[in-house]
Amino acid sequence: MFQHILIATDGSPLSQRAADTGIALAHSLGAKVHAFHAVMPFPAVAYFAEMLLASQAQYTEAALAQAHQYLDDVRQRAQAAGVACEASFAVNAHPHEAIIASAREHHCDLIVMASHGRHGVESALLGSETHRTILYGALPVLVCR
Repeated sequence: MFQHILIATDGSPLSQRAADTGIALAHSLGAKVHAFHAVMPFPAVAYFAEMLLASQAQYTEAALAQAHQYLDDVRQRAQAAGVACEASFAVNAHPHEAIIASAREHHCDLIVMASHGRHGVESALLGSETHRTILYGALPVLVCR
C-alpha cells in the first residue's frame, strides 16, 4: 500500500500526535517516513530593510534551529519505533506548497499532517494549510486531529 510517508510537522502537540500516527502506520506497513517542516520566511517591508537586517538574521537563526528541533523529534520517534526516517525543511511563505513539493521530490505516496480544526472567522482569516494541501496536492492526505 503506502511505502514512503511524508510527515509534515509544525512542532505542536497535535503535530507530534500526527507524527506518531504516521510512524505507527509506517511501522505496520513496513514503510519509511520523511519528516518535513516548512519554515516561514522573515516578513520584510522594503523601506524597513536596513532596520530589519539584524532582526532578520536573528529570526532566520531561530527558525532554522526550531526546524531542526522539530525534525529531530520526529526522527527520534521513528527510530524508537524502528522506522527508517529522513528529514528536510524548506523556506516558503506557503507551507502547503512546500509540503506538496517535498512529497513529490522525495517520492512519497502519502502525506500525514495535523489539522488544528479552526472554524468560522478564525478559519477564514488564518486559513488551513492542511485544507490547502488536500486541495492542491495530488497525494492522499491523512489528517489527524
